Amino acid sequence: MTVGKRNWGKESRTALRLYVAGSSPNSVLAQNNVRAVMDQLPQGEVTLEVIDVLANPARAQRDRVIVTPTLLRLSPLPELRMIGNLRDRAALLLSLGLGLGETGS
Repeated sequence: MTVGKRNWGKESRTALRLYVAGSSPNSVLAQNNVRAVMDQLPQGEVTLEVIDVLANPARAQRDRVIVTPTLLRLSPLPELRMIGNLRDRAALLLSLGLGLGETGS
């Protein structure tokens, strides 16, 4: 399921995939944190696909996801993996290469 679209770069498209385990507290927190980061960014074209490993374990296995929540940045390359509830939004922005360090939270 695609849950949001935003543009995180002038000409680059960022595609994210978030693996969660149902509505566990860390999964819900990770989803909320990713959405909050998306809301800080300029509008445009970013995709976020959320995959519930309880409903679709084969998909997680195909992407070699063994811990949830796990966020994959599929593009731009190189692929990036972040594991955990993504609570530190500044670190999330920096890790994704979005460089909004000057923006306060």
